[in-house]
Amino acid sequence: MKTKYFWLLGAVCLIFFLSIPAFHLLTTKWKENGTEVEIPQGYTNDASQLNLTKMDTIIAIPADKGQIEAQLKEIFKYASEKGLKISISGAKHSMGGHTISPDGVLLNMLPYKHMELDTVNNILSIGSGALWEDALNYLDKYGKSIAIMQAFSSFSIGGSISVNGHGWQKDLPPISHSVHSFSIMLADGKVLQCSRNENQELFKLVLGGYGLFGVILDVKLHVMDNTALTYKYIKLSPANYVSYYKKYVSDNPKVNLVFGRLRISDKHFLEEATLNYFEEVKTDVPPLQQTKSTEAQRLVFRGSVGSEYGKRLRWDLETGKNKVSKNEIYSRNELLNDHVSLIENKDTTSTDLLQEYFIPERHFNQFITDIKPILKKSKIDLLNITIRGVREDKDSYLNYAKEDVYGFVILFNQKKTKEQEEAMKKLTNELVDVALKNEGTFYLPYRLHIDREKMRKAYPQADSFFRMKLNYDPTELFSNRFYEHYK
Repeated sequence: MKTKYFWLLGAVCLIFFLSIPAFHLLTTKWKENGTEVEIPQGYTNDASQLNLTKMDTIIAIPADKGQIEAQLKEIFKYASEKGLKISISGAKHSMGGHTISPDGVLLNMLPYKHMELDTVNNILSIGSGALWEDALNYLDKYGKSIAIMQAFSSFSIGGSISVNGHGWQKDLPPISHSVHSFSIMLADGKVLQCSRNENQELFKLVLGGYGLFGVILDVKLHVMDNTALTYKYIKLSPANYVSYYKKYVSDNPKVNLVFGRLRISDKHFLEEATLNYFEEVKTDVPPLQQTKSTEAQRLVFRGSVGSEYGKRLRWDLETGKNKVSKNEIYSRNELLNDHVSLIENKDTTSTDLLQEYFIPERHFNQFITDIKPILKKSKIDLLNITIRGVREDKDSYLNYAKEDVYGFVILFNQKKTKEQEEAMKKLTNELVDVALKNEGTFYLPYRLHIDREKMRKAYPQADSFFRMKLNYDPTELFSNRFYEHYK
């Protein structure tokens, strides 16, 4: 009788504990208002949701290659005659008004997304308005894949080049490294071809140039073979991250994609890490799936907002993924084709904001030690810290990877209040100070909380960068909030 009782009690306890995560996720879903923030006609915003701005004109660029140059010249003429500035947008995932010049002309490049693959030289010609997911779907038919791209495929090609994003591809420089060449229309209407051999100065300036030199039109990117991959995972102390990375990733020729993650729950805060990597396997490459079930994954992520339980639940689920997907085979394109909707915030009272810091290997552990008390005391809700290895960038002028570095990609949830904005500014400056102390840099596509003097400590080449901008655009036709803040 007692045995039966204990089995029954155990079953009840099991059901209860299994129901807690489900209840937490349902509560997360229930709290969301599910409404999108509407942008009034004639206004624009970016991914921060904090830069609602009235524009004079918003123009969608034509998809036809034969029409775009003539239309751009007309737009340039209109803006010049009216004394207006031109800003350039794609998917608008920058967060500091980098695609916005108030009361100016905004170019929407998204319609311009033609594609053609040179199968002999493995070079993709693509319109700058295309999204990475467009490119992946196109290349998958040829058994090819993008060489370097950011973690989400919902960004535009031109936007990623303009911020010179970096990816989670093994031991590679930023996206600039994969750019073969591009064409750009300057303020005077001239179209120039830029590469490492032609108009080299402009080539370096535009890669990570934040749309300040002209309109990027057609881009040629190096591509590689699509491959079959399997998932591997190691749980470790952050103090051992660099040594484990070298052993299991850098010294392993099978590794193709890799990222690390730091634990952010109050329990064991920044005291545990994971090293997640994908090895190539000799088997048939699965076809790229067009649809994914993402809501459960999104709710697990959103459930970590403002919740210690949610943060622990997410960590436990992610660290248990190795058992679930141990023998599963993925295509490289499938892994690269994650959409930002996987972490979409449907709470209109808050916004998710990114920051990134690039730290040399010699200061890796000290950087974590230094940021720990700052993040712990901050009133801003920390959602995620991902780690990526980024090799030295020798291609862009305003480069953040001046040597081989580790990128710390930090995501916060911020309420849309004046108090939280001030708290974020304070936090950002403290983190930037730590990065500078550790001979690192910070990424520029985010909120403009750093003043121009401190920015120049991370980017001493900034003054010459802005002088050269005036050489190519003496009337400052191309502008945005980033330029006005830092020039």
